Amino acid sequence: FAQSSEYTILRTSGLGPWRALKTLLLLGICFVLLTFAIGDFIAPMADRSAQLLKARYTGRITVGQTGAWLKEKQTFGQYAVNVGELSPDGQLRGIRIFEFDNRGMLTSMMLAETAVLNDDDAWELKNVQRTEFPSQDSKSGQVERTQVVSLRWPNQISAEMVSVSLLKPERMSTIDLFQYIQHLQNNAQAAQRYEIEFWKKVFYPLSCLVMVVLALPFAYLHFRSGGITSYVFGGVLAGISFFLLNNVFGYIGNLQSWQPWLTAALPGLIYSFISLTAFGWLVLRR
Repeated sequence: FAQSSEYTILRTSGLGPWRALKTLLLLGICFVLLTFAIGDFIAPMADRSAQLLKARYTGRITVGQTGAWLKEKQTFGQYAVNVGELSPDGQLRGIRIFEFDNRGMLTSMMLAETAVLNDDDAWELKNVQRTEFPSQDSKSGQVERTQVVSLRWPNQISAEMVSVSLLKPERMSTIDLFQYIQHLQNNAQAAQRYEIEFWKKVFYPLSCLVMVVLALPFAYLHFRSGGITSYVFGGVLAGISFFLLNNVFGYIGNLQSWQPWLTAALPGLIYSFISLTAFGWLVLRR
């Protein structure tokens, strides 16, 4: 519009800066809703389907050589859980469960070939080898070993928590990520990385408004013949720099232990300030 002087005609017809900003904000809200729907529903579902499809041909989903580690804290003790891999049908394989008492002493260890997550907050362990270690107060000092075909283990570790340990946290939905953060905090585990990802999911759709506002001052620049290419290139660089800054601040905030919400919101605040400054200088003053 600006290159073909159509925006100039709109301005002379009564389109003021604030009305143009309001129109762009309405368009930006549509992009916010679209970004939230894709990032919070479609992308996690598609990524989970892609991982299961990959596991159908590779045979498993795993992390490194030892798999994923989780922690479960209960009334009379706590558990360290190691999941080797996730099969295409949703079963857990290579399960190791270490039980500790409230003093931090190892009391038992369970090895299971597979596990199925039930809906009643319990795992159904298959082919379990259980080893119970004597306590310090025990006089016998014997280690007891038993083997059972099936064992029900009550816990609060859901399928989504196992998935986030085996998959990328940024591909989770906001609700699942929030529940996993609560689980980590309840078990006295570090949740800084996941909190940053959570707040990035909250603030990232709002960055659409920032990019839209940043585009408005370009319409008030006087274009010359062929000069629009440089402005388009500058706009592309602005978008790329925002994406890079958003990722860099996530790593810096995790290393420096910044507030998660501030780490996620800072790139948007910086570019909002740049957008409003450009809007005030180019549009209102000039």
